[in-house]
Amino acid sequence: MILISACLAGFNVRYDGGNARNNLAVKLVAMGQAVTVCPEIMGGFSTPRVPAEIQGGTGRDVLAGRATVMNRAGRDVTKEYLQGARMVLKIAQDHGVTVAFLKQKSPACGTKLIYDGEFAGNKIPGVGVTAALLQAHGIKCFGDENLTLANIRPYVDAVTWENLHHDNLRADE
Repeated sequence: MILISACLAGFNVRYDGGNARNNLAVKLVAMGQAVTVCPEIMGGFSTPRVPAEIQGGTGRDVLAGRATVMNRAGRDVTKEYLQGARMVLKIAQDHGVTVAFLKQKSPACGTKLIYDGEFAGNKIPGVGVTAALLQAHGIKCFGDENLTLANIRPYVDAVTWENLHHDNLRADE
């Protein structure tokens, strides 16, 4: 089973109330090959919400207690991010997830890049809190830029692979 950030499947769960729809994500969910999650919603946040960034490190540092997640208003939201990450991990384990495609740059889901904690749009190498927890439990994590047919091939069966090549799902914006 594949885990996908809910915003990639078209759910309006991003901090700004929007989504980051990816047509392949929509199709995988419709075909029962992927489960969607949003760690921020699972952590108790609403949509839209005040943006948050990791300060003092990366998601791995948050898990180790060396960094925090702060929102732009100055509120420490680390507890909520940890709660959401733990809920995602449980769902992933319950569904036998082996790979996740997550929204890059998110303080929860970033897999290679996150914002630097200054709310100035600067990115640094690192992973979000949820991605770090999933990786620590052996789940491969990739960013949404890697959600392509070629990259999902090892994670779907032959019938699904064949059906992914049919134009049988309207997934227009």
